Amino acid sequence: MTTLTSAAVLREPHGSFTLEQLVLDDPRPDEVLVKIVACGICQTDAHFRDQLMPIELPAVLGHEGAGVVERVGSAVTSVQPGDHVVLSFNSCGHCAACENDHPAYCDHLLSMNFSGVRADGTPGLADTHGTPVRGRFFGQSSFATFSLANENNVVKVPKDLPLAMLAPLGCGLQTGAAAVLHALDVPPDASIAIFGVGAVGLAAIMASRIARAATIVAIDVNAERLQLAQELGATHTINAGASDVAATLREISPRGVDFVLDTSGRKESLEAGLSALAILGKFGFVAFHPAAGAVLDASRLSAGQSLQGIIQGDATPQEFIPRMLDFYRQGMFPFEKLVRFYEPNEIGAAFADAARGATIKPVIRFEH
Repeated sequence: MTTLTSAAVLREPHGSFTLEQLVLDDPRPDEVLVKIVACGICQTDAHFRDQLMPIELPAVLGHEGAGVVERVGSAVTSVQPGDHVVLSFNSCGHCAACENDHPAYCDHLLSMNFSGVRADGTPGLADTHGTPVRGRFFGQSSFATFSLANENNVVKVPKDLPLAMLAPLGCGLQTGAAAVLHALDVPPDASIAIFGVGAVGLAAIMASRIARAATIVAIDVNAERLQLAQELGATHTINAGASDVAATLREISPRGVDFVLDTSGRKESLEAGLSALAILGKFGFVAFHPAAGAVLDASRLSAGQSLQGIIQGDATPQEFIPRMLDFYRQGMFPFEKLVRFYEPNEIGAAFADAARGATIKPVIRFEH
């Protein structure tokens, strides 16, 4: 029994999304069919839309889905129809990284999340004429009313929480919060500087307060976002457009900061962060790509400092998403302050608002 889904289809690089009726495969034994209630928009979606990170087109993007389980494959045991779920990144579950609780570094991460197809090359989606459409983006392609996910990237969540609001937990908010609480493991009384206070950076700010860091410095060029960062836990803010960031960080923390987290992907952040990093300090980054030109002189790490690339905060979603929800219930992780909802036909405006900084975390909400 195939399923019709209304999806935002990308057919050309840099192109507009068009709402189309597509045909979705039945779930295979390890797959879960999810009726999507909402899907967050992440910068990664924009990178793939613009082919900075390539995917064969036509394709359906979207990787921060939340919804209700419609049907499950014969081998699925962790969820059942009617369960509320958040969708996160996909992983194989059996490579060395997965078996050692590092699914974000799965040996098959690229093919399972960025190819748009299953391991056997099938996309799981087609248009009404039978032409294949790439539909396994992050194992979900959730810019659609229905999504076909794998059991490994489906996380059951409580039914008493606002499901549409939970969509961003699957990628952006998980990345920022887990980078602080898991990958960097920031201890109480530490100092941390966070470059970029979009959704990922603000999640890191909230997580730093949860970690009881003594000094939390938010760095950006957007004054309104810096003000929000302060409301969410930053002890200091620096406007990078009006200050010498490294010098100001040294004024705030004369011995240097213990941790730096860069969410901006700008080479200037690498330079300033390294200049302000304490002896034995750790610099984590989530967004550098080859075009950024962020080149490091290794001698600058000679005092025991380290540079760490971070994917998804090194989180295991089935463990970390419930942890974020616990913080949310306690009022310690008020991520609803970042979210603005859009209708499916407003997806172009949502991307534009995110690009110009008018919305921190756009979320597309679907009606059924």
